[in-house]
Amino acid sequence: MSDIMLVITTLGGITIGTGLGYFIRKQMAQARANSVEARAEKMLGEAKQKEQEILLKSKEKAIKIIDDAKREENDRRSELGQLQKRLTDRESMFDQKLMEFEDRKTQLQTKVEEIQAIKQKVDVMREETVTKLETVSNMTREEAKEEIMHQVEEQSQEDLYGRIMKIERGNTEKYENKAREVVLGAIQRCASDHSSETTSSSVPLPSDEMKGRIIGKDGRNIKTIEKLTGCELIIDDTPDMLLISGFSPIRRRVAQLTLEKLIKDGRIQPARIEEFIDQSKKELALDIKQIGEEVVYKLGMTGLDPKLVSIIGRLKYRTSYGQNILNHSIEVAHLSGLIAQELGVDAAVAKKAGFFHDIGKAVDQETQGSHPEIGETILKKFGLSEDISDAAAHHHDDKPERIITQIVKAADAISGSRVGARRDTYEQYVARLEELESTASGFAGIDKVYAIQAGREVRVFVKPDVIDDYEAYNLAKDIARKIENELQYPGEIKVHVIRESRVIEYAK
Repeated sequence: MSDIMLVITTLGGITIGTGLGYFIRKQMAQARANSVEARAEKMLGEAKQKEQEILLKSKEKAIKIIDDAKREENDRRSELGQLQKRLTDRESMFDQKLMEFEDRKTQLQTKVEEIQAIKQKVDVMREETVTKLETVSNMTREEAKEEIMHQVEEQSQEDLYGRIMKIERGNTEKYENKAREVVLGAIQRCASDHSSETTSSSVPLPSDEMKGRIIGKDGRNIKTIEKLTGCELIIDDTPDMLLISGFSPIRRRVAQLTLEKLIKDGRIQPARIEEFIDQSKKELALDIKQIGEEVVYKLGMTGLDPKLVSIIGRLKYRTSYGQNILNHSIEVAHLSGLIAQELGVDAAVAKKAGFFHDIGKAVDQETQGSHPEIGETILKKFGLSEDISDAAAHHHDDKPERIITQIVKAADAISGSRVGARRDTYEQYVARLEELESTASGFAGIDKVYAIQAGREVRVFVKPDVIDDYEAYNLAKDIARKIENELQYPGEIKVHVIRESRVIEYAK
């Protein structure tokens, strides 16, 4: 019984607690709901207040914008009014100017008509005057005009000649200065050294006793050497030295190598001489090939036939006027390239053409024909371009057609005329200058003739009472033409004709 009561009491307590909890929760929820509504109402009020403030500010800005727009409109209306007034004033001014222009036009038209009338009268009077002049002079208009022109030409002839000479002199000086700049620039950038080569080579001997051994019994050794090499051995009183004489540097080189081998070996006899000559020829052929390869490499020329390279190497042992042809060809190549570069021409082609211009001299002593013809044949055979072969064939012509050939000709003249480049005997030098002076002095009216600058210039002094300025001008041309036709000379010769009058008086 007591347990049942305990259960009932417990259930009753739970029920009462549950009801009490529900009531408390309901009250709390009601209180919370009341607080949220209050906040919402507060926020709504604040929003309405801000809305009113924003509307007020917007109205104020709108009113301000409208006021600004009205003010700008008034300003624009004022500016338009001013512009309209200025346009009206300008239209009035233009109307006035137009009226003035029409008045002037009318006046000018009237004057033009008056001038036309006067011109017609003048033409009529001129025709009448010409008719009267023709009647009086018994000459037509054309005859009179021709007579007047003839008289004017005679009176102005001296002035015309002076003008022509001045213009030609100015052009000549201009072109000469430009050419001089190009040539001097090329020369300064390519200043090669030159040494004159002779027709003999010296071989040092260890002692004078070696001279007898080289001569041999009854001269058989020296005769064998001279026969097989084509050179002459000169053995004189010069101590410890002998000379090899011959026009071919290649033959002299073979003889020199042979003698050096014989002296080193010590066994000098005909059999050993023949053996060493064969060895020397093989060594020389190899040396020629190596020289050609070195030169081709230095000049940057590629794709050449090996046979042509060997021909190039032979130029080392060829001289002309005492000048080594290989050194000369290398210098002409550099000068041609530099001149072509200044003139805007292909420098590589000009450089190659300058190098090969004397290639015919490598074999001209063994081949029939002149070196330009031989050189052209060689270059065409090995497939080089026409510009290069033409330079070899025509670099000695007076007026080559191709620009490359003209450049090579100029470079060849520069290299050949450089001081010390070529060697000439004193007698030949004097004879050439005398021939030059006698050629120039063979004209009437010449007082004195001097060849100066190693024959590069001729100064001709004329008699002023016999030769006038115009005749002096023609005399210079005649002397130059005569020198070109009668003399042989490298480069060019300047003819300088001088005409001057000197008056001397003494105060006593």
